[in-house]
Formats: sequence, C-alpha cells, structure tokens
Amino acid sequence: MNTSVFSQQLKAMSDRLTNLYQQINTSSSLPPVLSSMTELGVASERLQIAGEMLSQQNHNLSLANQAIEAESQRYQELLEFIPDPCLLTDASGKIREANLAAASLLNLPQSVLIGRLLTSFISYETRQQFQAQLRQIQQQPSKQKWQLKLQPYRQEALNVSVFVASQQEATQPLTLRWLLRGLSDGNSFEPQEQPDSNVDLSYPLQLYLKGETIPLKPDVIWQVHSGLVKLTTYCDNGQEVLLGLAGAKAPFGSSLTGLSLYEATALADTLVSSISVTDLANSAEVKQQLLPQISQRLKQTESLLAVHGQSRVADRLQSLLELLKQEVGEPVADGIRLGIRLTHEDLASACCTTRVTVTRTLKELQKQKKLSVDSQHHIILKA
Repeated sequence: MNTSVFSQQLKAMSDRLTNLYQQINTSSSLPPVLSSMTELGVASERLQIAGEMLSQQNHNLSLANQAIEAESQRYQELLEFIPDPCLLTDASGKIREANLAAASLLNLPQSVLIGRLLTSFISYETRQQFQAQLRQIQQQPSKQKWQLKLQPYRQEALNVSVFVASQQEATQPLTLRWLLRGLSDGNSFEPQEQPDSNVDLSYPLQLYLKGETIPLKPDVIWQVHSGLVKLTTYCDNGQEVLLGLAGAKAPFGSSLTGLSLYEATALADTLVSSISVTDLANSAEVKQQLLPQISQRLKQTESLLAVHGQSRVADRLQSLLELLKQEVGEPVADGIRLGIRLTHEDLASACCTTRVTVTRTLKELQKQKKLSVDSQHHIILKA
C-alpha cells in the first residue's frame, strides 16, 4: 500500500476515535465500553507509530533506489566511454548489455542486440569451436583469450580477439564479460575445422534475424548454414500455406519453384550463403554440394503434401509434428523437443485449418500425454 495513503487512513481512524471519546465523556456510557475504547486508542497510537516507521523506511528505500540508479548511470557512461566493443551476457551467451562500440561492430542498434545470442554473430566456420569454448567456461569459470571469426549483421566476416571473464556471486547466476578486438591481417588465423565445403568455395555468409524476409532473386540460390527458414506461398484468399522448412545445408530460391508467390522468412537468426544459378550449372563442386539437398527438399515437400491429404485435422497435425520431429527434433529427457518455435498460426497454415482448431487439438494431445510444452513454449513430443 502507498505509505501516504496509509498515513491518511491512520489519521482518519485517530480522528474518529477522538470523536468517540468526546461522545463518551458527555454521555453515561458503561465502564466496559470506556475500557474497550481505551484499548482501541492504544492500538491506534501503535498503528500511527508503525505508519511513521513505514514512511521512514519508504523514504530510505527511495534514497537507496536513487543511489542505485545514479550508480547504474555512471556504470553505463563508463561502459560507453570504453572505445573497445564490450558485452555482458549470461552463461548461454545471451546479450544483456552492449556498449556503442559493440553495436557498431555487430552493425545493429544496442536495443536490438539485447536478448540475442552472441553465437548468432559467430561465423559458421568457427561456431563449433566457440560453442565448445563456451561450454568449457561454463563448467570451469575463469579468464580466457580466444580468437574467433565474427559475422556482423549484413557485413563481411572478420577475425577478432576475444577476452572473456566469468563472474558468479553466491546467489546469482554466472555472468560473462566480453571484450572484442579486431585482429590485424598479420595476426589472422585459420579455424581448426572446416565443417562445410561451401566455406572452401568462398561463398559469403549473410545474417538474417528472426522474422526477417530473405529476398529472393531469380539468379541466386540460397543455402542455409545455420538457423531455419520458413518457405510459404499464398492462396487467392490471402491464406498463407507452408511449403517447406529449410534447415542447415538446405537450398531454396525462386529458381527452385514454379510458384509466382513465394516467400522465405527466417524463423530464427539465420546464416545463409548466396550461390549463383550459373555456378550450379557450370561447377561440378557446386552440383555435388546442392543436388542431394535439393532432392531432400523435394522429399520434404512430398511429405507436406501427404499431410495436407489427410481428412481429419488431428491426423494432419500429428503427421506434421512427426515430420518436424525428423527435421528439427532434439533429444531431451522427456522425448523429442522441436528446436524451433512455430506459432499456432504457422501450424494451422501447414495443416490447412484455423488457429483456433490447432490450439484446441494441441490441448487434446496434451491431455492424452502425447506432447508437452516446455518453459520456452517449445513442443516436446513423447518418445
């Protein structure tokens, strides 16, 4: 309760008691009533004292909050004053704070950086190395220096030196502090692993954030390196229809479809490389890289057609979830967790039904113990 309101109520209560005392003094009230009124008076005085103490505590808390805000402001000003890119993340690498230099380096505003995973800004070719180092520092907190390849938003990748220090207080979760510095050409390094042959072919990687539409050009084929892309078309009535989900290594593009309306949307922060149609026609290496993945995409499209062909909505939804389990499933203790979060609207468009129907069907499947939803709203299919 607001302390000023509480004080006003106490004063009103005290005034009413005073009036009652005056009425008793001018009347022939019985002694027991007078005794009860005396006890109420004592209680009122105690409440007034408690109100004064509460008001003082509230004042002290207000002063403490002002001091904390001032300290936070000084800390933020100091952080912005540092010329090197600095970040503060949780143990998983989710960005909590970033100074202006970090925003400039990653080519995104500070407000957009907050809440994003630092992993999404690590070039694909060194991402495995980065994730292994991140797991190591989570298990054994320390100060370390790494060398990585950074992938700023819609810019070319660059080599950076990373200083990372962990901090964990008794009752607080692990916090990681990052200092990033660019490496000169003479200090550039080669990543230890080259897990994908497209890196050897020197195709540039581009980052698209969750929810962004990836532009489609007739002379370009995109290939996903990390993340997930939703491929859709639209009916005459404007309804969106899911055509496919492009995960790691999957190709997509307007040249791979005969549909006039075709859209690609990043369902997560996604790295893609652009390959020209001419390269596909003339390069044996590119053909070897893409043709098996194109074949896999066709098989996925056929599976989605089979989902659409089922008459009952419940059967369509369960078949779709089984397909998603194969495409983006991750083993967890309770079953298989879908690695991406599809909205009920997304599931409805894939099943040719309404969002309300999908919501109702999912609740029924939960009651039947066929699936569950975790704290991050990811669907877990029972094994």
